[in-house]
Amino acid sequence: MPRPTDQAKRRNLLERVRAYVRGHGLSELSLRPLARALGTSDRMLLYYFGTKERMVAEALALDEQRPILRLRQLLGSHDPPRDAAALRRTMERVWQQFHVPDIQASLPLYLEMMATSVLHPERFGPVMRDILTEWTDLTNGLLTGLGLPPARARTEAALLVDGTFGLLLAPLADGDRDRSDRAFVLLLDRLEPGWRTPQA
Repeated sequence: MPRPTDQAKRRNLLERVRAYVRGHGLSELSLRPLARALGTSDRMLLYYFGTKERMVAEALALDEQRPILRLRQLLGSHDPPRDAAALRRTMERVWQQFHVPDIQASLPLYLEMMATSVLHPERFGPVMRDILTEWTDLTNGLLTGLGLPPARARTEAALLVDGTFGLLLAPLADGDRDRSDRAFVLLLDRLEPGWRTPQA
């Protein structure tokens, strides 16, 4: 019978993995150098996490300040948006969360994961799908709460989420965050009218 996993040690490793990948990135991530930096072995990392990709995914998910959780906290502390204007204000607050330095520092990792998931779908493809699905499902729920038909809400959610991710990642190439801020305002200007439902 396999020995039970030491959950405290596992969590400690995940926290240290998260710190490591934030400092070193993912493109050249190798288990042996990582294990040496953590004072363990590559075999022990595989024992705890199975694969390198699963380990990275769990390490990033451990971040209790990641934006999706901040959005859930934001929604939990306010009444849900009841109209298009209220939903817009919520999305503006979400966008501001991405300006927090800790979140900004994590964005290059997501860009690396996205690029790797395109070139090597078996690696971080499932992780990126989970991230995008979580955001899209949550946004879809907000839109259906406004009364949009399910198919329309799903399309609007995909447009908002995909557009937002693109605007977050583009400044990593040229550093022009101001342009992305202006573009996000324009994106909301274009989408908000479509969130309004006909009045009975």
